[in-house]
Amino acid sequence: MKHLREYKHPLLILLLFETVAVTLWLAKDNIFYLLNFSYIGFSIALGIFLFIKRYEYARRIVQLLVGLYMLVYLGLICRENMQIEGFWYYLFSGVFEAATIHYAVAKIFGPLVFGRGWCGYACWTAMVLDFLPFKVPERPRRRIGWIRYVTFVLSLVFVSGLFFSRAENLENIIFWAFIAGNIFYYAVGIVLAYLFRDNRAFCKYICPVTVFLKPMSYYSLLRVTCDREKCISCGKCRKICPMDVDVTDNSRSRKNGTECILCMECVRNCPKKAL
Repeated sequence: MKHLREYKHPLLILLLFETVAVTLWLAKDNIFYLLNFSYIGFSIALGIFLFIKRYEYARRIVQLLVGLYMLVYLGLICRENMQIEGFWYYLFSGVFEAATIHYAVAKIFGPLVFGRGWCGYACWTAMVLDFLPFKVPERPRRRIGWIRYVTFVLSLVFVSGLFFSRAENLENIIFWAFIAGNIFYYAVGIVLAYLFRDNRAFCKYICPVTVFLKPMSYYSLLRVTCDREKCISCGKCRKICPMDVDVTDNSRSRKNGTECILCMECVRNCPKKAL
């Protein structure tokens, strides 16, 4: 029983994804969904298990397992646009498939359970950006987060424009938009990381997907909390946090609370194990 309690989080995540996998498999009569969500759930559960075992690169393993699967297999091989443009494309097409299901599970309703965990463990853009040297922000957060809403609207305008203009070969255009969009995201992300000395600058200021993630993350079931009796207010957790979250505040309205990506760097580095 003690071991089950210790591993309850990876087991719960695995159960959650298996439930989604089986439900979609039966509902859509397509075994792809069973394999897809089972693989992602197993990868995330494995990462959490490795973290519990104090393996240093646990999260990086999950990022590569899920990120490369989404980018290379689903994106490049299967030609599915899993970026936000793909979501709008399937939504406007009236088809509950691919990116629409992905967004519903991972980025719209999923954050009610695991918050911004997608950003910390599965995003293929962050997968690359986290290899850069600025893992701990060296400068204060800037007040330019409004740019994410601009990129969000631009993605919507781009896809709706294709539909209203009755563009031909729409599916092919959406695929090449996936290629171009990823190149753009990586280029901008790397430039911002070096400019702001912060690997996660793209996530904080540019990424349009956060418009979906942030509202639901406010109510997330999985979140880092602080044991105030153990905490010595050393401030190390706030300094080490890549997203500038004040994890010593247990309220849902804590500073940058909806930015937490559950990377657990604060937990790993807390000298009193108060988190």
